[in-house]
Amino acid sequence: MVKAWSALRSSGPVFFVVGHCDTVAAAFRRGATAVERIGAPQEARGLFGKALPVFEPTGAHSFAAGSSEAARAAAIVDWIETAVRFARDGRASGVVTAPIAKAVLYEGGFAFPGHTEFLAELTQDLPVEGERGPVMMLAAKDLRVALVTIHSPLAAVPAAITAERVVRTARVVHQALKRDFGIAEPRLALAGLNPHAGEGGAIGREEIEVLAPAVDQLRAEGVRITDPKPADTLFHEEARATYDAAVCLYHDQALIPIKTIDFWGGVNLSLGLPIVRTSPDHGTGFDIAGKGVARPDSLIAAIRMADGIAARRAA
Repeated sequence: MVKAWSALRSSGPVFFVVGHCDTVAAAFRRGATAVERIGAPQEARGLFGKALPVFEPTGAHSFAAGSSEAARAAAIVDWIETAVRFARDGRASGVVTAPIAKAVLYEGGFAFPGHTEFLAELTQDLPVEGERGPVMMLAAKDLRVALVTIHSPLAAVPAAITAERVVRTARVVHQALKRDFGIAEPRLALAGLNPHAGEGGAIGREEIEVLAPAVDQLRAEGVRITDPKPADTLFHEEARATYDAAVCLYHDQALIPIKTIDFWGGVNLSLGLPIVRTSPDHGTGFDIAGKGVARPDSLIAAIRMADGIAARRAA
């Protein structure tokens, strides 16, 4: 966050941190502290050029770099809830979540698989435009991928993929490309599950029995989507030019191409929510915490993407 502020302090977008002020200040090297507490989000704009604004909820806990203490879970959850509250009431245009250590939160009683599901719960009472998510999308350079299943064990993926689930995911992606990315007529590609997209049923029948009916329904609704395509030929440069987003069926099918194309700059987006939410596409990195070597590329990209989406929604 400190490096992202240093890179964006002159150009923006303006952002502020929800967390513990002294912990953030400790991340500045050689004691050159440039952090200021704010009492409300609107104060951030006037300070951003000279200091990183931090909103510190009552009772915020300090953190030692690289620690993973379950006792801090309640504070982390409170910070997420605070940020979402600011976005819900319009005092922030969106939320960019930093990485969380899920195992630490689970030890502290956190009942959600991750950020995405938690944010969906915190905003379930607000209306959304079109199909409700959440759907996870990853974006990097000229590639966007969306997931039908996320953290499912590979052995459980085939049973988890239903025509209804594929249709819902594609609807959310279609509307997000129009609303959040300004693409008037989105083009979707659908990845097959099996090698060679099943080879006409010779290497699996999911493409015929599950994916093809989903494609037919989506086309009937006016969604432009391909037939199931072999995943091994879907992500090279020429193929990427033919679609605006790929609907992928499981975790690694989507994330391997994203992280191969741009390992440091990928952004995680939650589609189909009433608030804007992005995140860097990497984890916590306890092994390098406090050493000053973490790269801010993905966080900077996430901040810029959230700002762009918020601007389009407000237009």
